[in-house]
Amino acid sequence: MKRTLLFTSCILSGVLVLSISAIFNSCKSNVGRTYELTGDTLADGKALVQQHCTKCHALVPLDALTKDVWTVHTLPAMAQYFSIKTYGSDFYKDENDTSGMSLLNWQTIVAYYRKAAPDTLVAAKAPTPLLNDWAGFTLRKAERASDIPFTSMVMANPKTGNIYTGDVVTGNLTEFNNQLKPINKVNLPSAAVNLQFIADSAGVNQAIVSCIGRMDPVDFPNGRVFKVNLGSTLKLNQLETDLPRPIQTLSADFDKDGKQEVVICAQGFHTGGVYLLRHSADGKGYKRTSIADWPGAVQAITGDFNNDGWADLMVLYGTGDEGLAMYINNKKGGFEATELIKFPPTNSSTSFQLADIDHDGDLDLVYTCGYNFHDSRILKPYHGLYIYENTGKFSFKQKWFYPINGCSKAIAADFDSDGDLDIATIAFFADMKDKPAEEFIYFEQDKALQFKPHAIPVSKLGRWMAMDVADVNHDGKPDILLANYATGFLFQPNFAPNWDEHTPFIVLENHTKK
Repeated sequence: MKRTLLFTSCILSGVLVLSISAIFNSCKSNVGRTYELTGDTLADGKALVQQHCTKCHALVPLDALTKDVWTVHTLPAMAQYFSIKTYGSDFYKDENDTSGMSLLNWQTIVAYYRKAAPDTLVAAKAPTPLLNDWAGFTLRKAERASDIPFTSMVMANPKTGNIYTGDVVTGNLTEFNNQLKPINKVNLPSAAVNLQFIADSAGVNQAIVSCIGRMDPVDFPNGRVFKVNLGSTLKLNQLETDLPRPIQTLSADFDKDGKQEVVICAQGFHTGGVYLLRHSADGKGYKRTSIADWPGAVQAITGDFNNDGWADLMVLYGTGDEGLAMYINNKKGGFEATELIKFPPTNSSTSFQLADIDHDGDLDLVYTCGYNFHDSRILKPYHGLYIYENTGKFSFKQKWFYPINGCSKAIAADFDSDGDLDIATIAFFADMKDKPAEEFIYFEQDKALQFKPHAIPVSKLGRWMAMDVADVNHDGKPDILLANYATGFLFQPNFAPNWDEHTPFIVLENHTKK
């Protein structure tokens, strides 16, 4: 059963609900159909994979992983969903267990990958070589820290230009002034990974902060969401608790009652969801309901996508059944969901943005993939920056790709004030041994879908987990902020950090010329 079907069939209290257990139960209930083996390993394996391995996610291409990764890591991890158990590299099945697929069929699948999958992955060739220059940007560094920073977030207040960071080890939300010196801080129960600034008649003086709980993907619901007053002191007011790894909050008036509801993307691991906080009847708090009980949400945006005057939602899922889903406001307190595009789970989707890249009046999809700390920690040639053309009504067609190992975020903006959109990217899981320059790339758009990729030389200054774009110095041009998660999450063997481990973040001040 596909996620789209569950989207349209499960509704609770007017709000859409999606159950991951329903997906897995559906998978297991459908895998028992008998396939007659022919004795041809390649033909049988391909047929069994197509039958069984597309129930819960898009088909993963055979050459997306090496045969060692398939047989030692990925297949053992997937075996549990078919009631197959593992002992080391061997698979076995309880004789009394009649669920899932037969052990013979599973062994045929394993033999298929062992025989047909590639020994190595060939690196993708970039369509345009990197230019090593500053491209009109100048460097500013935050005040050096005595301890190693584990900066999980960097975001600028659009009103004041002050900058806020989160840190995994200290748990502090720290405020920096325009001179990039720390002036304020408050301790949080876990690392801040996102701020949603709230504007009122007096300007931006509040924000909603997402505290992730656990950085590593585990099912431990200790994430929290707070509202923080951004005054002379940072005062906290808890909005929600017991959340599975909340990584983003955003707000909109979905029911047109004049009040802003709050959407929480709780990425989780095996459990998670997209939740809606509505104001309670007494006005003293919020009531939480589910938009989708499905793990893996990495980012969401709001907008009126069907032009009916009501706020809608779009969510990117980056684990398991990956894809981009649109939730149209049904004007009755709920949403109607449509799956816009699916990605194989090896993509490990990381970010998206809607922007009119080709100037045709439609919002195109700027998309990145490259989270690379799952079991298959090898460089993948299909990770990078993609542009999908909107051919109408959010039907997307791939038009451009630039390979970037471990690409983790892209932000499109007109950095050089020439009337078209450029793109800044970071890659937290870049090839730091051999291609460290790809950790940050500025793509300058010359003509429609023609970019000059500038490898601005900042790879020795930190390892960039987070990025924000804002006019920090109020000169009318967007600047770029990069957060230094100085150590940890290393995935390449025989490699140690070779960058600055004491600068919490940097600012690339924009002095580009048209």
